[in-house]
Amino acid sequence: MLLDFVEGLGKRAIATVTKLGRWGVFSSHALAGAVSRPFRRGIIGREIIIIGAESLSIIALTGFFTGMVLGLQGYHTLTKFGSEAVLGQGVIITLLSELGPVMSALLLTGRAGSALCAQIGVMRNSEQIDALECMGIETYNYLISPKLVAGLISLPILSLVFCAAGVYGGYLAGCVLLNANPGYYFDGMKSAVSGDPALLRMCLVKSVFFAFVVVTVCAFHGHEVDRQPVKGASGVSKATTEAVVVSSVSILVWDYLLSCILI
Repeated sequence: MLLDFVEGLGKRAIATVTKLGRWGVFSSHALAGAVSRPFRRGIIGREIIIIGAESLSIIALTGFFTGMVLGLQGYHTLTKFGSEAVLGQGVIITLLSELGPVMSALLLTGRAGSALCAQIGVMRNSEQIDALECMGIETYNYLISPKLVAGLISLPILSLVFCAAGVYGGYLAGCVLLNANPGYYFDGMKSAVSGDPALLRMCLVKSVFFAFVVVTVCAFHGHEVDRQPVKGASGVSKATTEAVVVSSVSILVWDYLLSCILI
């Protein structure tokens, strides 16, 4: 009984390490394709619309209500200590350093990452990728790299949109609804950002890294759908679920590690 358990654990560990290695090779090919010719500007532009522009509304809406929650909770907490003047600093620091890039990446995973995985998975199942390779088309450069470039461009912008919407939401909840001083609110934000330029850098660095994780993990799971124990639509569904789960957990793990490095 114990031997079977240890054997199963070992097999799972080997399978995980092997899969991690295949993801590393896949990601390196995708990254190499992103910086090598031909640069498929038309495809990249289309992917920016799909990944970035079509995600703007959900990012802005979520950022707005996240900011309202921060303004509400922050005001009531700080009032107990007579420190409501630093509400703006608390909101902008929280948004730029953590919630902006993390929430934007998680939303992008659910909205665009799942669709990306399903698209590539269907292409793999229907042998469209094999057909492209038979025609001599470099599939990484044609399929994966444009999505990676689009993600690297889109997510930092989406994170800043999230933060901007959150700032307005915090103002509405804290200053308009709860009568905090608007001057203190915006002056606190200005002093926080100007006094610590690392805040904005942390937001952008995290966003770029999270974009790389989301696109490569989701594309990898779609590309490897033929390795699933179940085939067809069920295999694509399982791969998509795994991609979203792995991407989401990876974002949270790397958020902590990057915070340790950048803070």
